[in-house]
Amino acid sequence: MTVLIVLVVLAVFVLLLLAKTVRVIPQARAGVVERLGRYSRTLTPGLTLVLPFVDRVKPLLDLREQAVSFEPQPVITEDNLVVSIDTVIYFQVTDPKSATYEIANPVNAIDLLTVTTLRNVIGGMTLEQTLTSRETINDQLRGILDEATGKWGIRVHRVELKSVDPPPSIKDTMEKQMRADREKRAAILQAEGIKQAQILTAEGEKQSAILKAEGQKQAAILAAEGQSQAITTVFKAIHEGNPDPKLLAYQYLQVLPQIAQGDSNKVWMIPSELTSALNTMGQRFLTQPEGNDATT
Repeated sequence: MTVLIVLVVLAVFVLLLLAKTVRVIPQARAGVVERLGRYSRTLTPGLTLVLPFVDRVKPLLDLREQAVSFEPQPVITEDNLVVSIDTVIYFQVTDPKSATYEIANPVNAIDLLTVTTLRNVIGGMTLEQTLTSRETINDQLRGILDEATGKWGIRVHRVELKSVDPPPSIKDTMEKQMRADREKRAAILQAEGIKQAQILTAEGEKQSAILKAEGQKQAAILAAEGQSQAITTVFKAIHEGNPDPKLLAYQYLQVLPQIAQGDSNKVWMIPSELTSALNTMGQRFLTQPEGNDATT
């Protein structure tokens, strides 16, 4: 029975010894080994052996990029306005030894350093510059923080300003100004629309008047050409027919009723040709019966 107990104790001791000796480091982790209280080496991912009761492995460090959001901090701008700035820091442990021995609490140290840097950077800028220059502020913060945390074995990759909140009174003023700017832009756009509509309407009326004038011009030209052709045709027919005075007198008599039409036609002139034609026709009518009687 005693031997069995001794064997069990030895087995437990061996298991504990193996647990202390064999260590498995996960990926993206690192372990700092102290031998008899002093730094010995840094364990990398994989299987490794340490001396039990001589080497001590400190808590593993995460080598992945980490994001830490800090509480909003009040900062005074150059124009003496207090703004509340909320920041996010993206950092990564690059040297496990320095991160272990150079700084006690890296996250708290980065928080305090961020607040101090923000006050220095924002203190030299106005509120308007702070609201419109976030990229510049981010770059300045990242450069200053990265330089300060380099000796801690930490690299700051990015610094982002999540929000910049001015005082409530300034917010109200800014909202009123933005509302006035929107109303101004809307009025300008409306006026531009009315102007363009009037221009288009005027252009349409202009084109319509031009087309109408062109139509009237073409109609007048066609009418004049028609009258010219008609006169030419009639004149040609008259000359080719060689009419005698009796035919002309007859045509004059056909036109006389049309000349006399209308209330305003109280006085009208008779051409001399019509008078001579009528005399000729009268003489013919007077001499014709005598000739017939003589023949008879």
